[in-house]
Amino acid sequence: MRTLQASWPCGVVAALLISPLAAQDTLVTFKMLAPDVALKMAQAALANCRADNYQVAVAVVDRMGVTQVMLRDRFAGAHTPDSAARKAATAVSFRSDTLTLAQNSSSDSPHSGARFLDRILMLGGGIPVSAAGSVVAGIGVAGAPTSSDDHACAQAGIDAVTSALELAD
Repeated sequence: MRTLQASWPCGVVAALLISPLAAQDTLVTFKMLAPDVALKMAQAALANCRADNYQVAVAVVDRMGVTQVMLRDRFAGAHTPDSAARKAATAVSFRSDTLTLAQNSSSDSPHSGARFLDRILMLGGGIPVSAAGSVVAGIGVAGAPTSSDDHACAQAGIDAVTSALELAD
């Protein structure tokens, strides 16, 4: 008695086994932060910095590192919008806050080469934003007196929308 598998050509069996896997990899689904939530996050970060008399720029990028929101206070330096966007994009790309990345990529680190990648900025102030089990955005702040101050303002922005992010889970 012949089995069913033995009567089929090997190529047909392989195609049947592989085709469901290939179909699953054709399209991907992912979550992104809504623009109104990104704006609220940026406004909260800016307000936090203003409360400490810091003039900063705040950028929120999507999960691909593309800027969704950019806010620059009146007297923030000309370099701050670009720095904020680069910090946010770096946080999304590395899926880590840039304060930690700056420490882990110092000149004596084996990871110091990451500092030379295009559009990467290893200075504190960038934080990835997670919801529903994945990174959905990044926020970057630039212009406060220290990287730790930039980081604290960015965290305040995330904290302002945490309840909305938890609902997304």
